[in-house]
Amino acid sequence: MRWLGPEKGVIHLATAAVLNAVWDLWARAEGKPLWKLLVDMDPEQIVSCMDFKYITDALTEEEALDILRKAQEGKQQREDQMLKGGYPAYTTSCAWFGYSDQQLKQLCTDALNSGWTKFKVKVGADVEDDRRRCRLIRQIIGPDNTLMIDANQKWDVAEAISWVSSLAEFKPLWIEEPTSPDDILGHAAISKALAPLGIGVATGEQCQNRVMFKQLLQASALQFVQIDSCRLGSVNENLAVLLMAHKFQVPVCPHAGGVGLCELVQHLSLFDYISVSQSLSNRMCEYTDHLHEHFTSPVVIQNAHYMPPKDPGYSTEMLESSVQTHQYPEGDVWKRLMDK
Repeated sequence: MRWLGPEKGVIHLATAAVLNAVWDLWARAEGKPLWKLLVDMDPEQIVSCMDFKYITDALTEEEALDILRKAQEGKQQREDQMLKGGYPAYTTSCAWFGYSDQQLKQLCTDALNSGWTKFKVKVGADVEDDRRRCRLIRQIIGPDNTLMIDANQKWDVAEAISWVSSLAEFKPLWIEEPTSPDDILGHAAISKALAPLGIGVATGEQCQNRVMFKQLLQASALQFVQIDSCRLGSVNENLAVLLMAHKFQVPVCPHAGGVGLCELVQHLSLFDYISVSQSLSNRMCEYTDHLHEHFTSPVVIQNAHYMPPKDPGYSTEMLESSVQTHQYPEGDVWKRLMDK
C-alpha cells in the first residue's frame, strides 16, 4: 500500500475519512461536540493522539506538551468567549470568477450589512481584470476591512511575484496558493519577494501531510497555515500541524467550503484558539454559504463568526434524504443525469 502513498494521495484521503468517522463516534460516545472533546483532554492525552514521526526536528513531544500545558491558563475564559461570540470567519462567497460587476457589488454590500469584514477574491485569469475586480471590491468594502486573494495554484514563481505585486495597491492580506502546492522553495521565494509589500503567502489546502507543513514552516515559506480537515490524516495529523504552527508563530486560517468542510474544520479552529494558540490575531476560518442544508448539524454563523457546535460528534452526519438523492448510481440526481 505504501506504493500508493505513503501518507499522500488516495490512501491518505481514505485514511482521513476513516479516522474522521472514528473521531465522530468517539465524540458522540462522550456526548460532546468534537471541539469540546479535544478541549477537555489533558495535554498528555492530546499528545498521545499525535504521530511525531518525521517531525521531531521541528517539534518534539516535550515541546508539544509544554505548549499545551502553558495554554491551560485561561482556557475556561477562552472557551466562554467562544461560546458567547464565536470564532471569526471570512467569506469566499462574494467574489468567484464569472460574477458580473453588479453581482459583486450586491453580494459584497449584502455581506457588509450582515457583519462580514473579511473578503476573499479569486484571481489569476487575467491581470487587468484582476486589478479591475480588486479595485471594485476594495472600493465597496472600504480601506479598513480585510481583503485576501486566491490564485488556486495558477502561476510559476516569477509570474506569481510579478502578478501579485501588480495587485499590491489593493492591500491584500495574503495571496493564497500562488504556485504548485508541492513547491516549498517556490513558496519561500514568493514569500521573501512579497514581504516588503506587506503581503503574506497562505497555503495548505492541498498540502498532503505534516512533513510538508514542517518544511513550509522551516523555510519561512508561508505566513498563514491553511489546514484541511480531509486532506491531512484526520484530527490526529491536524493536531501536529496546529502545534508546529504555534511553535513557529504562524497563524492558522483553515480551508473550508466544499461539502461539509465548514462543518468539520470549525471544531479544529475552536480547539486551536482555546487550547493551543490563545490568539485571534490574523486568525480566521473560511466560510462559503452553500450545501449546508444537507447536514443534520449545519454550521451556525452569527455576525461573521462560527458559533461553537452543540450537537455531539464531528458535525459530519448528512440528512438521509440528501444521501439517498445523491448516492451513486441509484440516487435521483444521477438518474436524471444518465437519462440525458
